[in-house]
Parts: sequence; structure tokens; C-alpha cells
Amino acid sequence: MTDQETFKALVGEQDVEKITRNLHHDPFQILGPHYVKVENSNKWVIRAWLPDAKQVFVRIPQTGREVQMEPAWNSHFFQVIMPGWKKLEVYQFHVIAQNGHERYIHDPYFFLPQISDDDLYLFGMGDHHKIYEKLGAHPLVVDDVAGVNFAVWAPNARNVSVVGNFNQWHGGKHQMRSLGSSGVWQLFIPDIGAGEVYKYEIKDKQGNILLKMDPYGFGHELRPKTASRVCNINSYQWQDSDWMEKRRTTDQLAQPVSVYEVHPGSWKRDPNNSNRFLSYRELAEQLVEYVQTMGYTHIELMPVMEHPLDASWGYQVTGYYAPTSRFGEPEDFQYFVDYCHTHNIGVILDWVPAHFPSDEHSLARFDGSHLYEHADPKKGRHSDWGTLIFNYGRNEVRNFLIANALFWFDKYHIDGIRVDAVASMLYLDYSRKAGEWIPNQFGGRENLEAIDFMKKLNELIFAYYPGALSIAEESTAWPGVSKPTYLGGLGFNLKWNMGWMNDFLTYFSKDPVHRKYHHNMITFALLYAFTENFMLVLSHDEVVHGKRALLDKMPGDFWQKFANLRTLLGFMYGHPGKKLLFMGSEFGQWQEWRETQSLDWHLLQFEPHQKLQNLVKDLNHLMRSEPALYEIDFNNDGFEWIDFMDSENSIITFIRKTHRNEDTLVFMCNFTPVYRENYRIGVPYHAHYREVLNTDAADYWGSNKGNMGGFHSDNVPWHGRPYSLNLIVPPLATVIFKPVF
Repeated sequence: MTDQETFKALVGEQDVEKITRNLHHDPFQILGPHYVKVENSNKWVIRAWLPDAKQVFVRIPQTGREVQMEPAWNSHFFQVIMPGWKKLEVYQFHVIAQNGHERYIHDPYFFLPQISDDDLYLFGMGDHHKIYEKLGAHPLVVDDVAGVNFAVWAPNARNVSVVGNFNQWHGGKHQMRSLGSSGVWQLFIPDIGAGEVYKYEIKDKQGNILLKMDPYGFGHELRPKTASRVCNINSYQWQDSDWMEKRRTTDQLAQPVSVYEVHPGSWKRDPNNSNRFLSYRELAEQLVEYVQTMGYTHIELMPVMEHPLDASWGYQVTGYYAPTSRFGEPEDFQYFVDYCHTHNIGVILDWVPAHFPSDEHSLARFDGSHLYEHADPKKGRHSDWGTLIFNYGRNEVRNFLIANALFWFDKYHIDGIRVDAVASMLYLDYSRKAGEWIPNQFGGRENLEAIDFMKKLNELIFAYYPGALSIAEESTAWPGVSKPTYLGGLGFNLKWNMGWMNDFLTYFSKDPVHRKYHHNMITFALLYAFTENFMLVLSHDEVVHGKRALLDKMPGDFWQKFANLRTLLGFMYGHPGKKLLFMGSEFGQWQEWRETQSLDWHLLQFEPHQKLQNLVKDLNHLMRSEPALYEIDFNNDGFEWIDFMDSENSIITFIRKTHRNEDTLVFMCNFTPVYRENYRIGVPYHAHYREVLNTDAADYWGSNKGNMGGFHSDNVPWHGRPYSLNLIVPPLATVIFKPVF
């Protein structure tokens, strides 16, 4: 054979065509270095597909030696037999482009896979708890060469490439290899690093080309752009070791938990530019200082995971592994959490595993098939929300979600998750009519795969992160939501009390003159208060979509609206359960919450709003200082009724307590604007009862009716107790007393 025939015999024309047309499932079989027989001896041959190249040389960096490559079968497919090579060495391509531009690049097809068989096995089983350290884009140094390792799960793709500015978004330049039957595609691209913008170009079985953001991407472009960004999230120097150690050894359920729910895009805007969000770092300093002053223990952020639509409030997530670029870089969000911790504030994130949007650039039909979602819309689509439902029974999808929750604890040191829309996951017929859903294998309506997913999720959270919070937003009577899985529960450690919230707000919306006919609405929650570990919530959902702001829900004139809200908040803090209040409610926002603008902070120039804010601050600090308000929240050892039967006067009285008598607190709540004197209630001890908080005080813009600091108990039995107090009852007020022995 002639030299040219020998040269072409080293690679087949069909193989070259597969590479040049981006049709090969494993381009490493053709490209890169190969030890092959050439004229009765083994030699190293290097091949490259460089569509914009005119000339290419192989350069050995250690010596500077260069060997020219020759085209084979295609003017941009290059090949060379390396003379004198005895072993494989790191090399570069010296590329002279058609326009004369020269560059030096390492060959991506030189490098071995950076994902082990064990990684692929665990992922296929759904049990790789740190799969985010393998899939996605990771800056690495391999064989002393810096670059980025890309890996993506796309089992039904014909081909996958990485495209970005670094290769002019050309799908042929960085074709990935398929790692066996795992469905994972991988490629290490040298000479690029953090900051690069990229997507995956996926060719489906029909040859259609899809451009997808990285499901495991640590950063994404600011909307409306949709590409992913290479980010190094491992370089931040954390300062919160004391906080993390204390959390690990603390029983959170026996601690004060008062959560300030925040939408970071509308808590406060730049005062000089109302269209500009505060950054994560600005929020750290301004929001944390405010929350600290107000006495809250935790901030709960509505979803900060990347999402394309502001109006979704973050609940339609496209980038599950990336804090949204609206407020800064991943490192900025790490700074935010770190700053919270060093100022003794916990961070809870809203997390959305119930559904995802159908945006073309994201998870929907990711590799041309129904990969993350169910194919059948009876299981795979929420028609109410126009979103898709995860296939919880698929190992790799379950792994994606469980690892994602663990990821936020691991890489961002968060303290808890609040899992959105749990009810929609539990029930196959959720918001569906007859014939619109598919029963489970036993003919029931329970989503058995989702239930198993949630149990596994919670077991792993508490195994890896003792002291964490896992909170369910679950609106039905599903039993054992906050019970351990070994007792048959779902394994969360807190559940939002939606029943209490509905009864509570319905009762308070009624004119006080009619409240005596609805007295059970204010007491009913105590019948089931200890069946779950409840969190009492007045969240963003209660102040949008025509429901009106909390203050505006209250009946009566201007003064009575404020008095009602003060009474409501006083009772809420006395009621067993952890607490959550949505931003703006603490100072009496009049308008419904709007995600497009800042809260109405200007209201604080007016005395009623300022003093309402003072009340919430005092309630938070009282809760943190009084063990009776947090130590026994989840069984009836911490609560006793004194009298819940006085419906005629719309007054209730009760006790919060611990196992120490000196911690006891007595609550009296008057839900009408009627002032009363000589109102007697039974009390447990013969002592002086100091009035520790009165929501009708002048400090809170009340009428300043009270008990002159407190009274000593009388040796008069009442309400089945040996002693009693003869009290003054302020109008529309919650009053708290503490015995002093």
C-alpha cells in the first residue's frame, strides 16, 4: 500500500463520517491517542476532529517538539503517527485556523473518565447521595491539566455534546462519550474553567437537536437567558463551625423556633432604584440585622433555586442545584448563610420536589423522552399549575431529588427545608376528577412511590445532618406526617398546621359580636394539637390572590383592626407549636403582598404600625426567654385549659408550662372589644402573678387597660383549681401572666 493508503487504513471512512456528523456514541473509540499496529509494529496514533482548523500540529509541552498532523477522509479530520513515542504523554494541539488565528489546546479525548464504576452503580440504584459531585460541571486538574469535567444523565439520547462560548456553540467540537448502560455521558474539556457558559446539545433518537441547561448545574445565567455556568462552589471559607457543632447536638423541637418567611426579591429593594434587587450580600447585612432585632430565630426563604419566571415566586424551578443569579453568585449565597449563622440565625429553604415547569431548556423531555417526568399525563402533569410531576419510582430521578436536598445542607450549610405541596405528592387523585388519575397497584389513591421517596429523604437528612429541620407543607389529615419512619410516619419533624390557620383566620374575620357563635373555631385545634409536631403558620399564601393582608382581614374600625391583629398574634404565640410569620405582617402591611416591589416600609413612620412591630418583637423575645413557650410544644404536658367554655364573652384562658413550676405562664384572650372588670380565673399556684405582656398596652397602641402590673392570687377555688385571680380584661387583647414565688 502507498503511504496515503496506509494512513487511511488506520481509520475507516465510516468512522470519520460518524465523528464529523456527530453520530458516534463514544467518540473516544476514534479520537485521541490510540496504540495500534502500523506495518507490523505497534505505534501511537493521534486523531482529532477540528472543524475550523487549516493546519494542526501535535506539540509536546515538555520539549516543545511539534509533529504535523495530516487530514484523513475529511479536510478537518486530522491524524498523525507519533514517531519515537514509547509511552503516552500529555500533548497539545497547535491549531492554525482558517482565518490564520493560532491557538494551543489540550486534547479532550486524551483524558480518562472521571466517574468510577461505583459512582455509576450507586446512581443507577438511586443511592448516590453525593451524585452532584460527579454529574454536572466540575473544575478539575487532571494529569496536571486544568479544565472542567462535564457529565449528564441522558440515557435515551443518540448523542450528547457540550456547547458554549469556548467552542462557538458548535455541537461537533466536544462530543461526549456514553459510559456503558448507565445513561451517563461524560467529557473532560481542558483549558477552560469557572465562569464558562454552557449547555448540552442532545440529539434524540429521531435526530432532533435539543439545547438543555445542566440539571446539576451550580449556576445559571440571569433570566431571560437560560444557559448554565461553570462554578466552583468549594472555595468558600466558612466561619460557622460553632453554629454547626451546636446544631448537631441540639434537639430543635425543644428550642424556640420563630420563623420569618421572606421573599428575597421583594422584602426590600434598592431605595434609589426600585427595580433593583438587593444582592445576597446586601440581604445578609440588612435582613439579618432586622431579623436579629425582631427576635426571630430563623429566616425561611421562598425558593432561591434558579427559576425563569419572577411571578412563580420561585416555585417553578429549573435549576435545582443553583441559587438564583438574580441576587448574585453561589459564593454570595454561601456568604449569606454564613452571615446568618455567625449572627445566630438559622436558614430554612423552601424546596419544591412536587413538580417542575415544562420550559424547553430545562428538565421536560430532557433527552427527547419523558425522563424526569411520567409519560402518562394522568400521572405526570399538574393541570392546575401547568407543570410536570417527577417520576419518583425511577431510581435516577429519586437520586436527583434526594441528593439535591442533601446538597443544600452540604454545600450551603442550610438548617432546614420546608417541602412544598406535600399533599400533591401523597395522592394520585390530587386535584383530579374521576378518570383523570391512575390508581396504585392495590387500587388505592396513595402515591406509593412518592411516599417511599419522602421517607427515604427524611431518613437521610437526619442521618447526615442531626439537628436539621424537615418541614412538610401538608394540608390534609394524612396520619404521621411528622412521625419517624420507624413508627410508620413520613419522617418529617414538623408539619404546617393548615387547619389551625384556616379556622383561626375565619374566626378573626368575623365581627366580634358574632364570635360567640363560632367559639369552637378558636379552640378546635387543641383537640388534635399533639397528633403531629405542628408549626403555626401565617404565610405568604394567606396574603395574596384577593385574600387581603392580615391587618386588612380584621373587622372593625381602624383601632379595632390593629387590636384584633395584636390579639391574634398574642394568642398565636401562646398556642402550642413552632411559629412562622410572613414578612410585612409584623408591622401591619395594608396591601396584599406583591412580588414586584418592596414591602411598604414607609408605614413605619406611623405610630400604629411602629407599635405593632414592637409587639411582634416583644413576643419573639418573650418566646425565646420563656421555656413554657417552646420546651414542650408537642404533647399535652405543656398545655392546660383553664376555661375554654366562655363563649358568651368570647374569652379563653389557658396555661403554658414546663416541668418546672416557676416557668408557668397564664394566658387570657378576649376576642371582643368589651372591657370587663372582676373577671375571675382559676390558677394553679398561690403566688403573685406578674403581667408580663398585654397586647392592649400603650406601648403597642392599645387602650392601656391592664392589671397594674399584676395581682396576687386569692385563696378562692375557681375553675376546679385551689386559687384564683380577679382580673381586669382589656378589650380585644391577649394578656400573659407569670407567677412569682
